[in-house]
Amino acid sequence: MADTVLVTKQEEGIVVLTLNRSEAANALSRQLLYDLHDALYNIKHDREVRVVILTGSGEKAFCAGADLKERKGMNEAEVKQVVNLIGSVINDVEALPQPVICAINGVAFGGGLELALASDIRIASTQAKMGLTETSLAIIPGAGGTQRLPRLIGTGKAKEMIFTAKRITAGQAEHIGLVEHTANPAELMERAIHLAKEIVINAPLALFQAKTAINQGMQTDIATGLQIEKLAYNNLIPTEDRLEGLQAFAEKRPPVYRGK
Repeated sequence: MADTVLVTKQEEGIVVLTLNRSEAANALSRQLLYDLHDALYNIKHDREVRVVILTGSGEKAFCAGADLKERKGMNEAEVKQVVNLIGSVINDVEALPQPVICAINGVAFGGGLELALASDIRIASTQAKMGLTETSLAIIPGAGGTQRLPRLIGTGKAKEMIFTAKRITAGQAEHIGLVEHTANPAELMERAIHLAKEIVINAPLALFQAKTAINQGMQTDIATGLQIEKLAYNNLIPTEDRLEGLQAFAEKRPPVYRGK
């Protein structure tokens, strides 16, 4: 059996995670979810990984969401278990300390779009289509879609997408702020890697703390958010990287950050 998730190290500090079930539109089977969980756990604890790119295999789909063929044979208890598993793994993506770029190479529906929403930055192929289509199947987004989508694009637009279950183009997604960039299919990974390179040259501990401050601060009021930012900043003051940054600036050379 082929691995359902591929982990590929690119240039220093950059890892590509590829959902590898192109024959099933990279749908979230139990095995894929278990494999993705393990990959995310290993990346979380790998100090050499500074940026993650998440994408799908093949040219048609990033991820079509839950594996409905697999789900058809499940009883209610099993369905609840798998829904919880999808939500847990998607939370693992959001909880990674490293920045995550989602390269949406094809369709991203249901749980597939929820996976993209848990990433930090989204780049979509111009041929990609996206949607939270669950209400057309008599369910609702159950892996964070009702919470992350309105925080990203606003309540009204999120309700429209979820209530209508409509599928939107990459261009429409960029217009409403669902994705940050679009790229031609042949250039998608090149664009994602270029962005990863722009990120990876910066201090890893600073990236981790910036992500923490933004993610946690977005869930609270501005006063509490500013305190979160202050704590995150203070965590960086005693680091070797901060001193290296100052020294490199004074010596007019590129800094060499070691994540310490």
